[in-house]
Amino acid sequence: MDNTWPVAREGRPFIFVPLGVAFLSALTGGWWLAAIFGAFGLFSAWFFRDPDRRAPTGEGVLSPADGTVILAEPVEANRFLPGRTVKISVFMSLFNVHVNRAPLTGRVDKIEYHPGRFFSANLDKASAENEHNALIIETEDRTKIAVIQIAGLIARRIACWVKPGDALTRGQRFGLIRFGSRLDVYLPPEAVIKVRPGQKVKAGWSVLALLAPEKSQAPGMGVY
Repeated sequence: MDNTWPVAREGRPFIFVPLGVAFLSALTGGWWLAAIFGAFGLFSAWFFRDPDRRAPTGEGVLSPADGTVILAEPVEANRFLPGRTVKISVFMSLFNVHVNRAPLTGRVDKIEYHPGRFFSANLDKASAENEHNALIIETEDRTKIAVIQIAGLIARRIACWVKPGDALTRGQRFGLIRFGSRLDVYLPPEAVIKVRPGQKVKAGWSVLALLAPEKSQAPGMGVY
């Protein structure tokens, strides 16, 4: 989804409504109310920021989210792809950009939404028990990966802007989660992890992994 605005569309009501209330309050002399609503509107404009980005060249699997890597390891089983996979989890705090981007170029094979609870997104049980939305993406060579949007402790809205059958370009915007959350990425077992827990990553730019060992990548490319 292209966006000519500097903020995500889901954020516009949170920006313009409070700023409108602040303006009207200021006109009627309600300065304290104007200050409160004005501050919330400005915070929302900052929170829902959506900077323009261009994915780096190469074959690496890009991070779908800004944030901190909290898990990067092989797992024996999951509910989204068959067999053993590599799982990489990125935690988004309130201070990160919350627009999500496609890790690879491919087609949306299916989307599965699961209602759930709202534990803190950095906890292990959040992957299984929190509200989440799973995208299965199939590349041109029939490789499948899973990208899971997971609501966090105060997140109450997962936005997904694509549907099954849609084509995705590496680094393309595909969704957003409001107010703190997490994304899990499941890759084939032969994927080579290029990040470590505690590392900061950037959506649509930082390389999380390589799908095949024979594909080389300069260490640290796209990581800041």
